[in-house]
Amino acid sequence: MSETRIDEIADGIYRLSTYVPEVAPPAGFTFNQFLIRAEEPLLFHCGLRRMFPAVAAAVARLMPVDRLRWIGFGHVEADECGAMNEWLAAAPQAQVVHGRIGCMVSITDMADRPPRPLADGEVFDFGGKRLRYLDTPQIPHGWDAGVLYDETTGTLLCGDLFTHVGNGPALTEDDVVGPARAAEDMFGFSALTPMTAPTIRRLAGLSPRTLAIMHGSSFHGDGAAALNALADDYARRLQEQMDRLAG
Repeated sequence: MSETRIDEIADGIYRLSTYVPEVAPPAGFTFNQFLIRAEEPLLFHCGLRRMFPAVAAAVARLMPVDRLRWIGFGHVEADECGAMNEWLAAAPQAQVVHGRIGCMVSITDMADRPPRPLADGEVFDFGGKRLRYLDTPQIPHGWDAGVLYDETTGTLLCGDLFTHVGNGPALTEDDVVGPARAAEDMFGFSALTPMTAPTIRRLAGLSPRTLAIMHGSSFHGDGAAALNALADDYARRLQEQMDRLAG
């Protein structure tokens, strides 16, 4: 596991990236958290428990860890929330924010302090940044899945969407859909349902300028086009599965 790297990918939004070459060799895999600096700072993705010391050290280079006020993640999975309680212990004023389903099913029991549930479409201002929460059930997996959209910078914190392997640049304007297709072929990690493509197209309607991707390089450019192309790929995969079952 490499040292956690820090890069600012949008105004006040920092990508904290840890490269692990042993995962998905030979290219390896990045595990990324995103720190949003504001009056009430937010960390999106907690990371694995064993990564907490490295990621906390990276946060400390940007701000005191105990100043964290909000902790979020896309869905309940070890690399998303494994270190949740370590962050809560390090930041006594911090509170987990997540969708109502995730809070009801898992987080209220798992977290050492009660979480703040968010409704689909709810916007909250935490001092210089406005975040909108959007439910994305089963997208790319998990009933409790959701994303956050920073309206002030046009940044979509899109969790596992666009996952790809390798240790590329922190921010790219190159294609991220092709690498995401290749990763889907490799891992088969996404749920294919009739709502997969429409849910992703709903996110495209936000027209994000930056896609903060949990595994791989973040993207700057026409986020709507990238999301619509990803939705097209999932629609194709679903149709192929249905055709195989019908045949």
